Parts: sequence; C-alpha cells; structure tokens
Amino acid sequence: MKLGVSTYSYWHFKPERVPIEHVIEEAARLELDGIEILHQQMASEANPYLQKLKRHAFIHGLDLYALSIHQGFVSPDEATRQKNINHTIHCIRLAHELGIPSIRLNSGRWGTVPSFNELMKTEGQEPTLPGHTEDEAFEWVIAAIEKCLPDAEKYGVILGLENHWGLTCTPEGVNRIVSAINSEWLKVTMDCGNFLSDPYEKLTQIADEAVLVHAKTYYGEGEWYTLDLDYTKIGKILKDVGFQGYVSIEFEGKADAHIGVPQSVEMLRNALPKQPG
Repeated sequence: MKLGVSTYSYWHFKPERVPIEHVIEEAARLELDGIEILHQQMASEANPYLQKLKRHAFIHGLDLYALSIHQGFVSPDEATRQKNINHTIHCIRLAHELGIPSIRLNSGRWGTVPSFNELMKTEGQEPTLPGHTEDEAFEWVIAAIEKCLPDAEKYGVILGLENHWGLTCTPEGVNRIVSAINSEWLKVTMDCGNFLSDPYEKLTQIADEAVLVHAKTYYGEGEWYTLDLDYTKIGKILKDVGFQGYVSIEFEGKADAHIGVPQSVEMLRNALPKQPG
C-alpha cells in the first residue's frame, strides 16, 4: 500500500482556494508517495496549467494517482444524464493529460433531501422522486457508466465508483452497479468514512473491488460529522483482499490542515500493514 493525500484535505470548498502546487510541496515535505487532485480545486483546465502540475509533482518525487470529480446520473431527464456523461468523459481526458490513471466516480442521488445534515441522519438514503423507482435509477446509472467505458479504456483511466451518498450509500448498491457492468475499467473507490454505521462489515463487502482507498480523518472534530475509525482493522481488511494501491488521506477535520494532515500521516503509517523489506 502506498500513502498519499487528496488536495481536498487542504481545502474544504472554502471561498479562498488552496493552490494544488502548495499541496504537492506539503506532500513532498511529509514524504508521501503521491497526491489525489480534487477537480473543483484546479485553477484551470488549460494545457499549460495541467503540464505545470505534472512537472511540479514529478520534480517533487510524487505520483498523481487520482482525479476526484463530481457527477450524478440519477435523473429522469435524459439530457441531464447526458450532460453528466459528457462531463465524466471530459474528466477522463483531463486525467489522461495529467498522467493520472484513475478518477473517482459518483452514482448521484435523488436530491429529495436537500439538507446535507438531514441526509446524514438517514445515512445518505433518501426517498425516490414521485413516479420513479430505485430500480429505474440503477438502470440510468449503469447505462450512463457504460457510455463512459470506451473512453476509460482508450485513455487508460480506471473509473473508481465511490461508496458515496445516494445509490452507493450501501455496499449492496455499489456491488449491484459494479457487478452489472463487469468491466476491468470499472472498480471501486472505497471511502472509509462514508458508511456511518457498521463500517467494517460494509467496507469488507466492497474491499475486493477497491483500486483506491479514501482514509477519512477528523482531527479537531469533523467539518460535517466525526467517525472514530480503527485503521488497523481497516488495514487488515485491505491486506486480506491483497490491496496494493493508494490509501489517500481525506482530512475532513476543523483543525488546520498543516496540523491535521501530518497527524493523519503518522497515524496511518503506524496503523497500516508495513511493506516487506
């Protein structure tokens, strides 16, 4: 397992954006292996900026291993789904330009619980839109992802479906989509902080398809919620399925990131299985 950090750890969608270049320098200072780029944190999509990020990471000895993007395919409106398909394909090509081999994929959600705090009370589950069913939504999501797969294969970018809110807030939802598509270009981004109850049992159910792991940490208490996660136990789950990829820190606490991220690095280095040699 390799250890990296998401640029999101230093910027929780605040008005003042934290430059990705700064996160690269901090990751190198902490002797991490790489960084995950949050798409919304990028200052530009112009090619000179992309190549500058790639160069900056390389000279600091870091991989760019994932691009975390947002999309949602849960909509009865075909044009809306197509817009999100187009966005995903665009981001696959961005990842390719950056030399990034994976993107974080969301299924999307109904949006019938507008308040995030209320959504957390239901552990990410919400009622369907009137006149529609969950089975229908799964069909939309599966069909949409299938339209993205040719570009994923062409550009060599794995789609990592995250256990996020909406259809993928349960392991059954994640596995239903991944097994229905059954492609080597669709795997799982396993987020350790997105199952709010019985996390270890649920993480075990998706771990064998994981190609990337998000390690949520909450020093200073969480911005939205706080979980007491046992990463020694999570490390064993990953070791048992032979996971050898990136564990990507998503620091989500209220403490300053320059304090919380180093604490997260130290904790995870002590908790996760050591590489032989």
